[in-house]
Amino acid sequence: DFSGTGVTTGPHPMALLRSELPGILRASDLNAVAEGHIVRIAGLVICRQRPGTAKGVVFVSLEDETGISNAILYSAFFEKHRLLVTQERYLVVEGPVQNQHGTIHLIARHVEALVSGQTHTPGSHDFQ
Repeated sequence: DFSGTGVTTGPHPMALLRSELPGILRASDLNAVAEGHIVRIAGLVICRQRPGTAKGVVFVSLEDETGISNAILYSAFFEKHRLLVTQERYLVVEGPVQNQHGTIHLIARHVEALVSGQTHTPGSHDFQ
């Protein structure tokens, strides 16, 4: 139902994958992480943004079973990983936590596709 309609009557697809993701934090876990600590997050890409005023910085929002986490991809990093970031529906992002006045982001230092036979999704809302 999730891949066809964009909503589900059951658990979020990430809840079904969570047991395959040791060491990857949930969105709700990020509040307890200290500034600068390097962590991994994963989720369904729900939005990719590249504001004209952001000097090439790309913002990616990942949804999991607990909420939304956000990653910042600086221009050079994004260009290096452009196809992966723009084509994959599920991503794993690693980097240090940035907590600015209660707004939490991850500064992407590594990104990879989250591949599983259970990842069915609608498309994201993108800058493209």
